[in-house]
Amino acid sequence: MRMASPDLVRQPDRSLQAASASSVLARSIFSDVWAFPGRPLSSNTESDLDINVVRALMQPEGCGPSAFSHSPAIQPAGPRPDFTLAPPLRLAHAVSYLMRTLLRGILSAALALFLPCRLPAADSTLAGSGKATTNRYEFRAEHSRDGIGKFYMGREIAHVMGHLAADWLERPERDAEEHTETMVELLRVEPGTVVADIGAGTGYFARRLARKVGSGGKVLAVDIQPEMLTLLEKNMAAAGVTNVQTVLGTITDPKLPPRSVDLVLMVDVYHEFDHPYEMMQAIVTSLRPGGRVAFVEFRGEDPKVPIKELHKMTEAQVKKEMADLPLTWVETIRTLPRQNIIVFRKR
Repeated sequence: MRMASPDLVRQPDRSLQAASASSVLARSIFSDVWAFPGRPLSSNTESDLDINVVRALMQPEGCGPSAFSHSPAIQPAGPRPDFTLAPPLRLAHAVSYLMRTLLRGILSAALALFLPCRLPAADSTLAGSGKATTNRYEFRAEHSRDGIGKFYMGREIAHVMGHLAADWLERPERDAEEHTETMVELLRVEPGTVVADIGAGTGYFARRLARKVGSGGKVLAVDIQPEMLTLLEKNMAAAGVTNVQTVLGTITDPKLPPRSVDLVLMVDVYHEFDHPYEMMQAIVTSLRPGGRVAFVEFRGEDPKVPIKELHKMTEAQVKKEMADLPLTWVETIRTLPRQNIIVFRKR
Protein backbone atom coordinates (compact mmCIF):
# COMPACT_ATOMS: atom_id res chain seq x y z
CA MET A 1 0.00 0.00 0.00
CA ARG A 2 2.99 2.25 -0.12
CA MET A 3 3.81 4.71 -2.85
CA ALA A 4 7.43 4.73 -3.96
CA SER A 5 9.23 7.90 -5.04
CA PRO A 6 12.48 9.08 -6.61
CA ASP A 7 15.54 9.68 -4.45
CA LEU A 8 15.59 13.09 -2.84
CA VAL A 9 18.37 15.56 -3.14
CA ARG A 10 19.51 16.43 0.35
CA GLN A 11 19.76 20.04 1.25
CA PRO A 12 23.42 21.13 1.39
CA ASP A 13 24.51 23.26 4.29
CA ARG A 14 24.84 26.99 3.87
CA SER A 15 28.59 26.99 3.27
CA LEU A 16 28.17 24.39 0.51
CA GLN A 17 25.46 26.53 -1.09
CA ALA A 18 27.76 29.51 -1.11
CA ALA A 19 30.55 27.40 -2.58
CA SER A 20 28.20 26.15 -5.29
CA ALA A 21 27.18 29.72 -6.02
CA SER A 22 30.84 30.77 -6.27
CA SER A 23 31.57 27.90 -8.65
CA VAL A 24 28.63 28.83 -10.84
CA LEU A 25 29.69 32.46 -10.75
CA ALA A 26 33.17 31.51 -11.91
CA ARG A 27 31.75 29.64 -14.91
CA SER A 28 29.54 32.60 -15.71
CA ILE A 29 32.47 35.01 -15.46
CA PHE A 30 34.65 33.17 -17.93
CA SER A 31 31.88 32.41 -20.40
CA ASP A 32 30.99 36.09 -20.25
CA VAL A 33 34.58 37.29 -20.73
CA TRP A 34 35.04 35.29 -23.90
CA ALA A 35 31.66 36.17 -25.43
CA PHE A 36 31.82 38.03 -28.73
CA PRO A 37 31.96 41.83 -28.46
CA GLY A 38 28.56 43.44 -28.46
CA ARG A 39 26.79 40.12 -27.89
CA PRO A 40 23.98 40.56 -25.32
CA LEU A 41 24.04 38.42 -22.19
CA SER A 42 20.68 36.88 -23.05
CA SER A 43 22.22 35.25 -26.13
CA ASN A 44 24.88 33.51 -24.05
CA THR A 45 22.90 30.41 -23.07
CA GLU A 46 25.41 28.86 -20.68
CA SER A 47 26.01 32.17 -18.92
CA ASP A 48 22.27 32.82 -18.64
CA LEU A 49 21.70 29.39 -17.14
CA ASP A 50 24.46 29.82 -14.59
CA ILE A 51 23.26 33.26 -13.57
CA ASN A 52 19.72 31.93 -13.12
CA VAL A 53 21.11 29.20 -10.87
CA VAL A 54 23.06 31.79 -8.91
CA ARG A 55 19.92 33.88 -8.48
CA ALA A 56 18.06 30.82 -7.14
CA LEU A 57 20.87 29.81 -4.82
CA MET A 58 21.34 33.27 -3.44
CA GLN A 59 17.71 34.38 -3.15
CA PRO A 60 17.30 34.48 0.64
CA GLU A 61 13.97 33.44 2.08
CA GLY A 62 12.23 36.28 3.88
CA CYS A 63 14.30 39.00 2.21
CA GLY A 64 11.85 39.70 -0.58
CA PRO A 65 11.99 38.87 -4.28
CA SER A 66 14.15 41.86 -5.17
CA ALA A 67 16.80 41.43 -2.49
CA PHE A 68 19.40 40.64 -5.12
CA SER A 69 17.96 42.70 -7.93
CA HIS A 70 21.15 44.75 -7.90
CA SER A 71 23.49 41.99 -6.76
CA PRO A 72 26.90 41.93 -8.43
CA ALA A 73 26.21 38.24 -9.06
CA ILE A 74 23.55 39.04 -11.62
CA GLN A 75 24.69 42.36 -13.00
CA PRO A 76 27.08 43.01 -15.88
CA ALA A 77 30.56 44.06 -14.81
CA GLY A 78 30.64 47.05 -17.12
CA PRO A 79 31.42 47.13 -20.86
CA ARG A 80 32.67 43.88 -22.28
CA PRO A 81 36.21 43.76 -23.68
CA ASP A 82 36.45 45.10 -27.21
CA PHE A 83 38.27 42.44 -29.23
CA THR A 84 38.50 44.72 -32.23
CA LEU A 85 41.26 46.77 -30.53
CA ALA A 86 44.97 46.32 -31.18
CA PRO A 87 46.43 43.32 -29.29
CA PRO A 88 48.07 45.27 -26.40
CA LEU A 89 44.95 47.37 -25.77
CA ARG A 90 42.74 44.36 -26.24
CA LEU A 91 44.68 42.44 -23.57
CA ALA A 92 44.57 45.38 -21.14
CA HIS A 93 40.86 45.83 -21.72
CA ALA A 94 40.22 42.12 -21.16
CA VAL A 95 42.31 41.99 -17.98
CA SER A 96 40.54 45.06 -16.60
CA TYR A 97 37.15 43.55 -17.34
CA LEU A 98 38.19 40.24 -15.79
CA MET A 99 39.37 41.94 -12.59
CA ARG A 100 36.12 43.88 -12.22
CA THR A 101 34.10 40.72 -12.74
CA LEU A 102 36.17 38.69 -10.28
CA LEU A 103 35.81 41.37 -7.63
CA ARG A 104 32.07 41.36 -8.09
CA GLY A 105 32.03 37.55 -7.81
CA ILE A 106 34.02 37.67 -4.57
CA LEU A 107 31.63 40.25 -3.16
CA SER A 108 28.63 38.10 -4.09
CA ALA A 109 30.14 35.01 -2.42
CA ALA A 110 30.83 37.05 0.71
CA LEU A 111 27.21 38.23 0.75
CA ALA A 112 26.02 34.63 0.47
CA LEU A 113 28.22 33.59 3.41
CA PHE A 114 27.36 36.40 5.78
CA LEU A 115 23.86 37.41 4.75
CA PRO A 116 21.65 37.43 7.88
CA CYS A 117 18.62 36.01 6.07
CA ARG A 118 18.36 32.22 5.97
CA LEU A 119 18.65 30.49 2.62
CA PRO A 120 15.62 28.36 1.65
CA ALA A 121 15.71 24.62 1.79
CA ALA A 122 15.99 22.93 -1.59
CA ASP A 123 13.10 20.71 -2.65
CA SER A 124 13.62 17.48 -4.57
CA THR A 125 11.00 18.27 -7.20
CA LEU A 126 12.73 21.52 -8.08
CA ALA A 127 16.35 20.48 -7.74
CA GLY A 128 18.34 21.71 -10.73
CA SER A 129 15.51 23.91 -11.99
CA GLY A 130 16.99 27.15 -10.64
CA LYS A 131 13.90 27.90 -8.57
CA ALA A 132 13.93 28.75 -4.88
CA THR A 133 11.41 26.98 -2.67
CA THR A 134 9.78 27.48 0.68
CA ASN A 135 11.32 26.33 3.92
CA ARG A 136 8.46 23.95 4.77
CA TYR A 137 10.79 20.96 4.97
CA GLU A 138 14.05 20.40 6.81
CA PHE A 139 16.91 18.29 5.53
CA ARG A 140 19.45 16.64 7.81
CA ALA A 141 22.64 14.81 6.90
CA GLU A 142 22.40 12.69 10.05
CA HIS A 143 19.14 10.76 10.22
CA SER A 144 17.61 7.33 10.69
CA ARG A 145 18.57 4.60 8.25
CA ASP A 146 14.82 4.00 7.83
CA GLY A 147 14.20 7.58 6.68
CA ILE A 148 15.13 9.79 3.74
CA GLY A 149 16.67 12.65 5.74
CA LYS A 150 13.73 14.95 5.02
CA PHE A 151 11.64 16.17 7.96
CA TYR A 152 8.16 17.66 8.14
CA MET A 153 6.95 19.21 11.39
CA GLY A 154 9.61 17.32 13.32
CA ARG A 155 8.84 13.94 11.73
CA GLU A 156 11.28 12.20 9.44
CA ILE A 157 9.71 10.84 6.27
CA ALA A 158 10.14 7.08 5.94
CA HIS A 159 11.53 5.08 3.08
CA VAL A 160 8.97 3.44 0.81
CA MET A 161 8.16 -0.08 -0.28
CA GLY A 162 8.35 -0.58 -4.03
CA HIS A 163 6.50 -2.89 -6.40
CA LEU A 164 9.07 -5.68 -6.01
CA ALA A 165 7.64 -6.32 -2.54
CA ALA A 166 4.05 -6.40 -3.78
CA ASP A 167 3.51 -9.98 -2.58
CA TRP A 168 3.70 -8.75 1.01
CA LEU A 169 0.53 -6.72 0.45
CA GLU A 170 -1.39 -9.85 -0.51
CA ARG A 171 -0.02 -12.14 2.22
CA PRO A 172 -2.68 -14.62 3.47
CA GLU A 173 -2.21 -13.68 7.13
CA ARG A 174 -2.81 -9.97 6.61
CA ASP A 175 -6.43 -9.98 7.74
CA ALA A 176 -5.55 -11.95 10.88
CA GLU A 177 -2.79 -9.44 11.71
CA GLU A 178 -4.57 -6.20 10.83
CA HIS A 179 -8.29 -7.08 10.79
CA THR A 180 -8.61 -5.55 7.35
CA GLU A 181 -12.19 -6.66 6.80
CA THR A 182 -13.17 -5.02 10.09
CA MET A 183 -11.34 -1.86 9.05
CA VAL A 184 -13.36 -1.56 5.83
CA GLU A 185 -16.56 -1.99 7.83
CA LEU A 186 -15.50 0.74 10.28
CA LEU A 187 -15.13 3.21 7.39
CA ARG A 188 -18.91 3.13 6.85
CA VAL A 189 -18.70 3.42 3.07
CA GLU A 190 -22.05 4.20 1.48
CA PRO A 191 -23.27 2.55 -1.77
CA GLY A 192 -23.02 4.82 -4.81
CA THR A 193 -20.15 6.91 -3.43
CA VAL A 194 -16.68 7.59 -4.84
CA VAL A 195 -13.73 6.41 -2.78
CA ALA A 196 -10.08 7.15 -3.55
CA ASP A 197 -7.54 4.57 -2.36
CA ILE A 198 -4.23 6.47 -2.27
CA GLY A 199 -1.21 4.20 -2.58
CA ALA A 200 -3.50 1.43 -3.77
CA GLY A 201 -0.67 -0.98 -4.55
CA THR A 202 -2.00 -4.32 -5.74
CA GLY A 203 -5.60 -3.36 -4.99
CA TYR A 204 -5.98 -5.24 -1.70
CA PHE A 205 -8.31 -2.59 -0.29
CA ALA A 206 -9.66 -1.41 -3.66
CA ARG A 207 -11.32 -4.83 -4.16
CA ARG A 208 -12.98 -4.63 -0.75
CA LEU A 209 -14.06 -1.03 -1.23
CA ALA A 210 -15.52 -1.88 -4.65
CA ARG A 211 -18.00 -4.23 -2.98
CA LYS A 212 -19.08 -1.46 -0.62
CA VAL A 213 -19.68 1.28 -3.21
CA GLY A 214 -21.50 -1.14 -5.50
CA SER A 215 -22.26 -0.79 -9.18
CA GLY A 216 -23.43 2.79 -8.70
CA GLY A 217 -20.17 3.88 -7.10
CA LYS A 218 -16.53 3.91 -8.03
CA VAL A 219 -13.11 3.33 -6.50
CA LEU A 220 -10.22 5.45 -7.76
CA ALA A 221 -7.06 3.39 -7.19
CA VAL A 222 -4.12 5.82 -7.11
CA ASP A 223 -0.46 4.91 -7.21
CA ILE A 224 2.68 6.50 -8.66
CA GLN A 225 4.19 3.17 -9.73
CA PRO A 226 2.93 1.98 -13.13
CA GLU A 227 4.03 -1.54 -12.19
CA MET A 228 1.69 -1.53 -9.19
CA LEU A 229 -1.20 -0.34 -11.32
CA THR A 230 -0.54 -3.12 -13.84
CA LEU A 231 -0.69 -5.69 -11.04
CA LEU A 232 -3.84 -4.05 -9.69
CA GLU A 233 -5.60 -4.20 -13.06
CA LYS A 234 -4.74 -7.89 -13.41
CA ASN A 235 -6.10 -8.58 -9.94
CA MET A 236 -9.33 -6.68 -10.67
CA ALA A 237 -9.83 -8.60 -13.91
CA ALA A 238 -9.22 -11.92 -12.18
CA ALA A 239 -11.74 -11.03 -9.46
CA GLY A 240 -14.31 -9.74 -11.96
CA VAL A 241 -14.29 -6.23 -10.43
CA THR A 242 -15.37 -3.55 -12.92
CA ASN A 243 -15.89 -0.44 -10.78
CA VAL A 244 -12.24 0.28 -9.98
CA GLN A 245 -10.45 2.91 -12.05
CA THR A 246 -6.67 3.21 -11.89
CA VAL A 247 -5.02 6.64 -11.64
CA LEU A 248 -1.30 7.30 -12.08
CA GLY A 249 -0.40 10.04 -9.62
CA THR A 250 2.80 11.91 -8.81
CA ILE A 251 4.69 12.51 -5.56
CA THR A 252 2.91 15.84 -5.13
CA ASP A 253 -0.50 15.22 -6.72
CA PRO A 254 -2.80 12.16 -6.80
CA LYS A 255 -4.36 13.54 -10.01
CA LEU A 256 -7.94 13.36 -8.77
CA PRO A 257 -10.64 15.64 -10.21
CA PRO A 258 -11.64 18.56 -7.96
CA ARG A 259 -14.68 18.09 -5.71
CA SER A 260 -15.26 14.53 -6.93
CA VAL A 261 -14.46 12.21 -4.01
CA ASP A 262 -16.51 11.29 -0.93
CA LEU A 263 -13.80 9.41 0.97
CA VAL A 264 -10.01 9.31 0.65
CA LEU A 265 -8.38 6.29 2.27
CA MET A 266 -4.64 6.02 3.03
CA VAL A 267 -3.52 2.76 4.64
CA ASP A 268 0.07 2.78 5.95
CA VAL A 269 1.07 5.28 3.28
CA TYR A 270 0.91 8.88 4.50
CA HIS A 271 4.10 8.63 6.57
CA GLU A 272 6.00 7.87 3.35
CA PHE A 273 4.80 10.82 1.28
CA ASP A 274 7.81 12.79 0.03
CA HIS A 275 5.68 15.94 -0.01
CA PRO A 276 2.96 15.47 2.59
CA TYR A 277 1.73 19.07 2.58
CA GLU A 278 1.43 19.29 -1.21
CA MET A 279 -0.23 15.89 -1.40
CA MET A 280 -2.76 16.77 1.26
CA GLN A 281 -3.55 20.09 -0.43
CA ALA A 282 -4.37 18.19 -3.62
CA ILE A 283 -6.35 15.56 -1.72
CA VAL A 284 -8.45 18.18 0.05
CA THR A 285 -9.14 19.84 -3.31
CA SER A 286 -10.43 16.51 -4.64
CA LEU A 287 -12.94 16.11 -1.78
CA ARG A 288 -16.54 17.12 -2.09
CA PRO A 289 -17.83 19.45 0.63
CA GLY A 290 -18.13 17.33 3.74
CA GLY A 291 -15.94 14.61 2.25
CA ARG A 292 -13.78 12.53 4.59
CA VAL A 293 -10.10 11.59 4.80
CA ALA A 294 -9.15 8.43 6.71
CA PHE A 295 -5.55 7.82 7.82
CA VAL A 296 -4.82 4.24 8.83
CA GLU A 297 -1.44 4.24 10.57
CA PHE A 298 0.35 1.87 12.92
CA ARG A 299 0.14 3.32 16.40
CA GLY A 300 3.24 5.33 17.23
CA GLU A 301 2.08 5.59 20.83
CA ASP A 302 2.43 1.85 21.35
CA PRO A 303 5.99 0.46 21.57
CA LYS A 304 4.56 -3.06 21.41
CA VAL A 305 3.46 -2.64 17.79
CA PRO A 306 6.19 -4.58 15.90
CA ILE A 307 6.79 -1.95 13.23
CA LYS A 308 9.79 0.33 12.72
CA GLU A 309 9.35 3.70 14.39
CA LEU A 310 9.36 5.77 11.19
CA HIS A 311 6.60 3.56 9.79
CA LYS A 312 4.31 4.40 12.69
CA MET A 313 2.54 7.68 13.49
CA THR A 314 0.93 9.02 16.63
CA GLU A 315 -2.55 10.47 16.59
CA ALA A 316 -1.13 13.77 17.84
CA GLN A 317 1.35 13.98 14.95
CA VAL A 318 -1.35 13.36 12.35
CA LYS A 319 -3.53 16.07 13.89
CA LYS A 320 -0.56 18.45 13.98
CA GLU A 321 0.15 17.97 10.28
CA MET A 322 -3.49 18.44 9.31
CA ALA A 323 -3.89 21.66 11.33
CA ASP A 324 -2.88 23.90 8.40
CA LEU A 325 -5.50 22.40 6.08
CA PRO A 326 -9.27 22.98 5.88
CA LEU A 327 -9.99 19.73 7.69
CA THR A 328 -11.79 19.05 10.97
CA TRP A 329 -10.97 16.01 13.05
CA VAL A 330 -14.02 13.76 13.41
CA GLU A 331 -12.89 10.67 15.29
CA THR A 332 -10.06 8.27 16.02
CA ILE A 333 -11.04 4.60 15.94
CA ARG A 334 -8.77 2.48 18.11
CA THR A 335 -10.41 -0.93 17.83
CA LEU A 336 -7.91 -2.44 15.38
CA PRO A 337 -5.13 -4.49 16.95
CA ARG A 338 -2.21 -2.40 15.69
CA GLN A 339 -3.50 0.65 13.82
CA ASN A 340 -5.49 3.80 14.42
CA ILE A 341 -8.10 5.03 11.96
CA ILE A 342 -7.93 8.82 12.17
CA VAL A 343 -10.79 10.50 10.32
CA PHE A 344 -11.11 14.14 9.21
CA ARG A 345 -13.87 15.95 7.33
CA LYS A 346 -13.48 18.76 4.81
CA ARG A 347 -14.77 22.05 6.09
